[in-house]
Amino acid sequence: MESISAVLKERLEKINQLKARGTVLYQDQFKPADFIQNLLDSFQDDKQVKISGRMMTRRIHGKSAFADVHDHTGKIQIYVKLDVVGQDLFDLFQLLDLGDILGVEGSLFVTHKGEKTIQVSRFVLLSKIVQVLPEKWHGLKDVEIRYRQRYVDLIMNDDARDIFIKRSLIVRSIRSFLDERGFMEVETPMMQSIPGGARAKPFVTHHETLDTDLYLRVAPELYLKRLLVGGFTKVYEINRSFRNEGISTRHNPEFTMLEVYEAYSDYEGMMNLTEELITSLVEKICQNVSISYGEETLNFKKPWCRASFYDLLKEKSGQDWRTGDVKALAKKSGIPLEKEAEDIDILNEAFDRFVQPHLVNPTFVIDYPAITTPLAKRKSGAPDLVARFELFIGKMELANAFSELNDPFEQRERMMKQQEIIGAGKEVDQDFLRALEYAMPPAGGLGIGIDRLVMVLTNSLSIRDVILFPQLKPEKQLSEDSEP
Repeated sequence: MESISAVLKERLEKINQLKARGTVLYQDQFKPADFIQNLLDSFQDDKQVKISGRMMTRRIHGKSAFADVHDHTGKIQIYVKLDVVGQDLFDLFQLLDLGDILGVEGSLFVTHKGEKTIQVSRFVLLSKIVQVLPEKWHGLKDVEIRYRQRYVDLIMNDDARDIFIKRSLIVRSIRSFLDERGFMEVETPMMQSIPGGARAKPFVTHHETLDTDLYLRVAPELYLKRLLVGGFTKVYEINRSFRNEGISTRHNPEFTMLEVYEAYSDYEGMMNLTEELITSLVEKICQNVSISYGEETLNFKKPWCRASFYDLLKEKSGQDWRTGDVKALAKKSGIPLEKEAEDIDILNEAFDRFVQPHLVNPTFVIDYPAITTPLAKRKSGAPDLVARFELFIGKMELANAFSELNDPFEQRERMMKQQEIIGAGKEVDQDFLRALEYAMPPAGGLGIGIDRLVMVLTNSLSIRDVILFPQLKPEKQLSEDSEP
């Protein structure tokens, strides 16, 4: 087999040959009039058509040739015949390479084998490929290259392209769902002077004019609640957030969230909204209430399971974590303890270890320990709990919601307490506390991870498969790491 470098050398020689014969390699004088899939769906013999797309296969047979041309909607066969296009264009066609982008004019017909085809009357080379595409039947097997060179992945991989078409549809459908229910889409700052709304490590940047450090937001929550104070009652934001933490099949430092806030609602209202929204997406995208996710079958039939945090933890671990000594139980259960481990971290670790691996079908885990959620309202009659839920699907957390704490006195006390736990260097957002003093209505708030939701709805087991350009180690660093 020829090496890539040898093929590339041949490709560059061919480009020089095309230039020598006066061929324009990159031009914009051709405007397509048709999309391929539309032509296939409403096929009419002898219809004059005008398409553009990438040539992905080619078969030359003496004085005629067939090729497959792809656009973003589909692919169609084209038929190029010497006595129709003339010697000059036929010679040019033989000099083309797989991956070249063409403009094609001609008429539709069906071959003897029954394939819908364009009889080419004229074609134009619109953009000449220089690099060499992977072999069609082997494709891009190296996942690192697939993510790093997503443009090639999208050219070669129909499944990858389909995931991102579905992702776009999912986001549009979410907007439509919320707009129809009277929610208003808003935008809040990505750069914040104080990172708030989640317990996460932020990315730091510096504003030269203000001579101050700013933080890429870890969540838009505190700004959206300010809007409730200001009088908006139903708001949402499909937002980019950033957390300077690990990278895995479920985590990317830059990710997309949906956050929804509704005045005069609560976590029960958010639960119903979440169930209705995701069920509608499953039916629209997957056209079934049961779908495959990896080796599991997920059943989205309503109503979904609802179970309390402590009940699930007791059931799966055999220990009563609500009334027992958390550190002692951790030691007894084999959970390694760091010297300065706090109860909040131990409880989260215990839940991740004992409960989460069992949460396959949609499950609302409700009534979390109050220490885990300083922004949530305490549960009536149970002050050690908060009115909060997390939604788990396919053993993965997809959503977080609660009845919002709107008491400025209690909120100040709990934020200061959290500051003591996570470190004095974490600044409390005093302006948010001041906003609450202007009276925020009772409300429910909801956050849904869009990337993870797309993973479930497209049966993708890695978050990198649903993010067009996931964060990767720089190529230079990657090559240095591989050196002996």
